[in-house]
Amino acid sequence: MTSTPNSLAARDVASLIHPYTNLEKHKESGPTIMAQGDGIYVHDDSGKRYLEGMAGLWCTSLGFSEKRLIEAAVRQMEKLPTYHIFNGRSTEPSIELAEALLKIAPKGLSKVLFANSGSEANDQAAKLVWFYNNALGRPAKKRIIGRHRGYHGITVFSGSLTGLAHNHVEWDLPMGPVLRTDCPSHYLYGEPGETEAQFTDRMVQNLEELILREGPETIGAFIAEPVNGAGGVIVPPQDYFPRIQAVLRKYEILMIADEVICGFGRTGQMFGCDTFGIEPDIMTVAKALSSAYLPISATLISTPIAEAITSLAGRLGNFAHGFTYAGHPVSSAVALETLKIYEERDILAHVQDVGPYLQAKLRGFLDHPLVGEVRGVGLIGAVQLVSDKANRTVLPAAAGIGPLIQNVAMEKGLIVRASPDAVYFCPPLIITRAQVDELVAIFAEALEVGLAEARRQGLVGAERQAAE
Repeated sequence: MTSTPNSLAARDVASLIHPYTNLEKHKESGPTIMAQGDGIYVHDDSGKRYLEGMAGLWCTSLGFSEKRLIEAAVRQMEKLPTYHIFNGRSTEPSIELAEALLKIAPKGLSKVLFANSGSEANDQAAKLVWFYNNALGRPAKKRIIGRHRGYHGITVFSGSLTGLAHNHVEWDLPMGPVLRTDCPSHYLYGEPGETEAQFTDRMVQNLEELILREGPETIGAFIAEPVNGAGGVIVPPQDYFPRIQAVLRKYEILMIADEVICGFGRTGQMFGCDTFGIEPDIMTVAKALSSAYLPISATLISTPIAEAITSLAGRLGNFAHGFTYAGHPVSSAVALETLKIYEERDILAHVQDVGPYLQAKLRGFLDHPLVGEVRGVGLIGAVQLVSDKANRTVLPAAAGIGPLIQNVAMEKGLIVRASPDAVYFCPPLIITRAQVDELVAIFAEALEVGLAEARRQGLVGAERQAAE
């Protein structure tokens, strides 16, 4: 790193541990320091502008300069800057936000528990499953089924629910009563000659066999993102969730919908549950709840769960769970204003217009030598990188093609996120068609650099090179 010893970059390296960062390399490369936001763009401390194609971390739905959210925070800070909701106390913003959430939530959800992050929201969802089954006298019904490639957070238990190996290696995870079932990607996991309908049949059958093998009396819940985010932007077959949920109901297993990424318009409907026919018993939200302007999350629960846990808490004399900052009045005020903006500006209609445009533009890469699949819905998508299109052979992680594309895109002014074998897109919901064109044009340039490197490494098959 070439910065001076007292520069922001040097001070960063000296003092911070960065999430999801190669800490050894960071000592040499240092940080990119973001200094300003403007709509869907951010600027670093040198003045360079980037189109934020990931909405920060899947979350800044209204962009980086929404004055109404800033003003909502200031108003509440001046009135009541902080207070808690322990011991029967409350604040006006937390009450109004709970009401607003329940008004737009899927049918059957009737109570809200606030927290501060998606990880916490999912963690307390698991605790509620356990508490609920204790209330019903079913102390063995505690295990929770997650899915391979699912991402539910990074606390000890939400990290255990997460189905990604790098979140477990050397962290002594998973821990606790977790089971794992299939990821619903026909492209990645379909068997040779298997249709999507046959693939869905197999996913449903595998889940039921898992439940019967482990004992339905031991399984309390199933957790899933409507569209897997960090696990690859996996869009399930259209009838996948209704059929999965039919199995869950058969064995009295609760459905937890993790809407931390999909919630509040990302898929073109208010929730991914609406898009994919999910009827959740528990739903978690965060990120776009406040357009990420302040930390806040929520766990919404059904009436039967609420009544059961209320009764048990009454018998115990206390509901011994909660977070100091849950329902924080400033975060709640900003979240409430965010929901008002979604409604007043008809953000759903905007996503329904621009989302298909983005998806069509991304599908334009299907003929590219490195692209095996393009998947997505609304304003979330992914381009799958392959070395062999016919056999769906993904690029090896060691080749570094995905990260190379990510880095080149950033050099050219576009922020996307890449795994070794895919590139993800999740722009702010306010993106325009012209800005989609800008995003796609920069990505196309970066993809060509990735192709050149893949050819240099001999990853592009000889037959394909000859055909080209």
